[in-house]
Amino acid sequence: MSNEIEPPPPSSSPKQQFLHVRREPFEYGLLPIPKLIFSDGIVTLTDLKHKLLLKAAASSSNRINAADISEILQISIDNAHIVLETLASILPFDSDPIVNAKPNEIDSVGVNVFDLILFLYIQSYKRLLPRTHKDSAVVSDVWPSTSAFDGCLSAMSPLQLVRSNSRRFVPSQVDEEMHQLSYLQKHFANILSLLADSVEGNENDDEAMVLTLERFEHLGFIIQFREHGSERIPLSQAAPFFANSDPEMPAVPVPATQVHDWILQNILAALEHSGEKVSPKETSPANTTDQDIAMTDASGSPSKGSHGARSINFVEAISKTSVVKQPSDLKGSSIKVLNCHDSVIYILAPLQYATVYGCSDATVVLGAIGKAVRVEHCERVQVITAAKRICIANCRECVFFLGVNQRPVFLGDNHKLQVAPFNTFYSQLGMHMTQVGIDANINKWDEHLVLGMVDPHDSLSHPAGVSDVQADSAACLDPDHYTNFLIPNWFGDDPPEATKHNPFSLPEVYMKSQQKNYQSAEEIKQALRDLRLEDNKKRELSNALHLYFKDWLYASGNIRQLYCLQGD
Repeated sequence: MSNEIEPPPPSSSPKQQFLHVRREPFEYGLLPIPKLIFSDGIVTLTDLKHKLLLKAAASSSNRINAADISEILQISIDNAHIVLETLASILPFDSDPIVNAKPNEIDSVGVNVFDLILFLYIQSYKRLLPRTHKDSAVVSDVWPSTSAFDGCLSAMSPLQLVRSNSRRFVPSQVDEEMHQLSYLQKHFANILSLLADSVEGNENDDEAMVLTLERFEHLGFIIQFREHGSERIPLSQAAPFFANSDPEMPAVPVPATQVHDWILQNILAALEHSGEKVSPKETSPANTTDQDIAMTDASGSPSKGSHGARSINFVEAISKTSVVKQPSDLKGSSIKVLNCHDSVIYILAPLQYATVYGCSDATVVLGAIGKAVRVEHCERVQVITAAKRICIANCRECVFFLGVNQRPVFLGDNHKLQVAPFNTFYSQLGMHMTQVGIDANINKWDEHLVLGMVDPHDSLSHPAGVSDVQADSAACLDPDHYTNFLIPNWFGDDPPEATKHNPFSLPEVYMKSQQKNYQSAEEIKQALRDLRLEDNKKRELSNALHLYFKDWLYASGNIRQLYCLQGD
C-alpha cells in the first residue's frame, strides 16, 4: 500500500494527473529564526518583496546573496548563509545554479528572489502534532521505560512533560501531506499574490493580477503533479493554460484568479481521496519501504532525486538487532529511521534526504546523503554520516561523527551532545559520495551553529519564558575517546575504485590520538607475546581478558556492532 495521497488509477485514458505537496521544504526547510516568521499575513512580506526585487534588479538573473538577505531581513550574516544553504538543499530545480553550486560557491551564486519569497512564506507553517502510536506494545518494546533524564521530568511543567512523552510518535506521511495540503488551500491566494504582477494601470485591482510562465514555474518549489504510476510532470505541462505554449514564443500571462481556481480544484481533489489511503506505518510498524509507488528510478541512485520517485524508505521499530540497507534494497531518494532502539542501522547507499527520529541507544550509519539529514528527538544515539548538511533538534546524550560540507545546525532543547570527525568507510563510500556531490576535502563538523531553544514551527504552545533560554551547543569529543567504526564488507568483491580508508582527513589532534592508541595496543600485544606463562596461567589470563573485553563491549555500547554478525 502506498504511503502517499494518491487516488486509484483511472479506468480510461488519458492518464489523470494529481497534485502533491513537495514534502522537502516542510521537512527540511523550516528554520526557527524569529525574523523569518511573519504573523501579519503578507503585509510584511509584500514590503520585503519590493525591497528584494529592487536589490535583485542589479542582477540579470534576479538573484540575491547572503549580504543582501542579511541587510533586508535584518538577520546575522551567519543566519543569511544558513538560509541560502537550506534553499540549495530543498529546491527541486536541478537546472538552478545554486542547486549544483559547490559549498564555497553558494553565496556567490545566490538564490532567485521568488524562490526566497516562497521560502519565507512557508516559514509560517506549523508542523502537525505528534500523535499516540496505535500499537503501544510496539512502542514499549522500542523505547526504554527509563531514561537518564527521567529525574529531570519532575521539574518540567505539564506541557513540557507532554512534549517529552510525545517526542517519539511521528505522524504518518498521509497525515502530514493532508496537513500540508490544508495549509496550501488556506494560503494559496496569498502565495499567488506574491508571485503575480499587476496589469499596468490596475495596480490596486486584485482581479487584474496576472502570472507569467516563469513566475508560475516557481510554484514547483511547493507543489508538483504526477500522472498515476509515472514521474513528475513539468508544472507548465500540467497546467491547461500553459501546456500548449509555443516554445519559440513568450507565453501569454494568465490571470492569477484563474491559476488560483485551478490549484484549489486540484487540492480539493487530493484531499477528497486522502481518506482512502492508509499508511503502511499504521498497519505494519516494521514496514521498511513505500512499496506500491511506481517509479522509474528504482536503483536508489539519487541522480533524479529532485524529479524522480516520491517513495520514502522506512526502517522503523527495530529493537535489539541490526539492519543493513544497500542501494539494491532502496527505492527513491529518501529514508526515515524511526523509533529504533538498542540496534545498529546501516544505510550504505547514496540518497538525497534522511531523517532519524525518536531513536535511543542505537548507532545509525548514513552512507552518503546529498541534500540534508535531520536528527530529532533521539537519546544516546550515535549518528555517523557523510552529508552535505545536517540539522539536529531536541536530542540528548548523542554523539555525531560527521563528514559534512556545511555547518551543522543545532536547534531546540538539546542536552549533552558531542560532535567528532567522520570515523568510518565502506568499499563504495567514495563512489556514493561522488554520486551525490559530497566533497571529502571539506568537513565543517566542528563549525556548528546554534539557532535557538524554541521551534516556532511546533504546533504546541510553549511555556512562558522558555524562549529566553539559550539553547545548548555541542562539545567536541575528547580525542582519546575517538575510535574508528568498522563496517563489515557486505558488498562482496571490492570494485577497482573501492574506498579503503576514511575519505575525510582527520584533524591533527585526533590523528595523534589514534596513533598513540595504536602504538599502545601494539606494545600490549608484544608484551603478552613475551610473557612466559604456564598453560593454566595462560588460560586464566585469556579468560580475564575476554571478561574485561565483554564488560567494555556492554559499557561502551559496542556490543550492538556484533548483532549484525550473528547471522553471518
